[in-house]
Amino acid sequence: MYKDNTVKVSFEVMAHVSAVRSLYKRILMLHRFMPIDLRALGDQYVKDEFRRHKTASGEEVTRFMTEWQNYKDTLQTQVLEAVGNKKLVFGADLSEDKLKDFQEEQIGQLYELMLESTKPNRQFDIQEEGTPK
Repeated sequence: MYKDNTVKVSFEVMAHVSAVRSLYKRILMLHRFMPIDLRALGDQYVKDEFRRHKTASGEEVTRFMTEWQNYKDTLQTQVLEAVGNKKLVFGADLSEDKLKDFQEEQIGQLYELMLESTKPNRQFDIQEEGTPK
């Protein structure tokens, strides 16, 4: 009986790790469609958030995965819609109800992200490959 439970738990852990990696990679792939400076900002934010939640509790992980899955779905929809329009529009409004669920630290992170993404002179000086420096 012990072996069966161990195998079951190991399989569940492997499946979870695979799902997390798959979501992470898909988000980074979708970021390739963003302007280069927003891509750099987004990639760093995603990497930091996934690292920060490596040891989160089961309930936190469920919510974390749900929210990042929603982000991926929204971004994927926006990218697919842009294919025909040749104009990328990113982002979505947050409802007041959703903001009320945020912790103080999350509100602070959201505010810092908003400030960084709306700076007229972004901190990133990134050029596309092949672009003269």
